[in-house]
Amino acid sequence: MKTWYAPQPSGDAAWFLTGSPLPVIAGYLTAVNLWAFALMGFDKHRARRKGARRVRERTLFLSALLGGSLGACLGMWCFRHKTKHWYFVLGMPLILAAQTALGLWLYFSF
Repeated sequence: MKTWYAPQPSGDAAWFLTGSPLPVIAGYLTAVNLWAFALMGFDKHRARRKGARRVRERTLFLSALLGGSLGACLGMWCFRHKTKHWYFVLGMPLILAAQTALGLWLYFSF
């Protein structure tokens, strides 16, 4: 009698189910960029209201550092928000450039 065995996953269960880590990474980056974009829009909306509680600047930078730099940059320019602060005008594109360089390096290294 022949027995059939299921192949053993060689890594994480998510990689075994998707076959590659790229869909998981793409889903994460999509979610984080949408979150960063929405945070910029929400903070711009709150900035127009007097006395409203605002989103902290470090929260906006943290959302960019966690992978949402493209969404944060697009949110800055679409909503015209935080464009007078030099640390946002220079910081967000620098974070985006560093993350792009890191992503390209990882892609071509492995």
